[in-house]
Amino acid sequence: MDIKCWGSRGSISVSGRQYEKYGGETTCIEIIAKSGETIIIDAGTGMRALGNSFIERDITEYYLLFTHVHWDHIMGFAFFRPLQFSHVGITIQDRKFSGMTTRKVLNSLMQVPFFPIGLKDLLADIKFDKALNGTFNIGSVKVETIPTSHTGGGLGYKFTEDNKSFVFLTDNELGFDHPESRGFDAYLNFSRDADLLFHDGEYTQREYKRKISWGHSSIPDVLNLAIKANVKKLGLFHLNQDRTDAQMDKIIKSCQLDLKKKQSSLDCFGVSCDFEIHL
Repeated sequence: MDIKCWGSRGSISVSGRQYEKYGGETTCIEIIAKSGETIIIDAGTGMRALGNSFIERDITEYYLLFTHVHWDHIMGFAFFRPLQFSHVGITIQDRKFSGMTTRKVLNSLMQVPFFPIGLKDLLADIKFDKALNGTFNIGSVKVETIPTSHTGGGLGYKFTEDNKSFVFLTDNELGFDHPESRGFDAYLNFSRDADLLFHDGEYTQREYKRKISWGHSSIPDVLNLAIKANVKKLGLFHLNQDRTDAQMDKIIKSCQLDLKKKQSSLDCFGVSCDFEIHL
C-alpha cells in the first residue's frame, strides 16, 4: 500500500515560514491499496490539496473514514473539489458521533449561515456505509479499528496488506483514560510489530503536566508505547499548532538520543504534510 500525508497539524491549520518543513494543514491521510482502491482518513484542511491532486490524477472513487469529527478533522470536506463532479463516487463511513450520524454531521457542517451550499447540492454520488466499522476489508487492505482515549471518543485504525501494517492513532491520550479508552496495553497490542505507526505526539513531557485529560499524548509516553510494541517506524503526529520547524527538529533529535541510550532501533520522525511511504 502507498501512504501519503496531506495534513499532520493538530487543532487548527497554521501558516508562515516557521512551519514550512512540517506544514500547516490539519489531518488528512491518503492510502492507495495494491488492488487500486483509494482510502481517505479524515477530512482536515489537507483534504483540499488532496482533492486537487485526485483531479489531476483522474482518481474518481474513494472511501472516507473518520477518527472523529472535531473541527480540525472535518473542515476540509466542503473544499474537496471532486464532490462538485457527477462522475465522482465517494463511500463514507456511517457511524454516530455523540448521537449524530455522519450524514447529519456533514449536513451541519455545510449549512447556511456557515456555508453557501449544502450536502444535497453536491453532484458526486455520495454513499454512507455502516459496514465500514469494526473489522472490514477495502480491496486488498484489511482494516481494524480500536476506540481511542480522547475527549468525546474516536477511532484508531490498523491497515494491513501483504503482511505489512500501518497503525494510525491520532488524538489518543496514553497517560489518561477517557470513558472510551481501552487502556495502554490495548494500544500496545494493537500497534504490536507495526511497520509504521503514526501516533498523537502533541506535547512534550513538561507541556503535558498542564494538559492532562485534554485528549493528547506526551512524546515520552508515545516512545514507550512504540518501543514496547516493537514498532519499526514511528511518526509523531497531530503536531502542536504553535510548534515551529526548529522546535520540532529539536524534539526529534532529543527522541533519537533517548532511543540510542535505550539501544532501540526504532526510527522516529515528525510527520510532515508531504510525507510519503510504500509498505
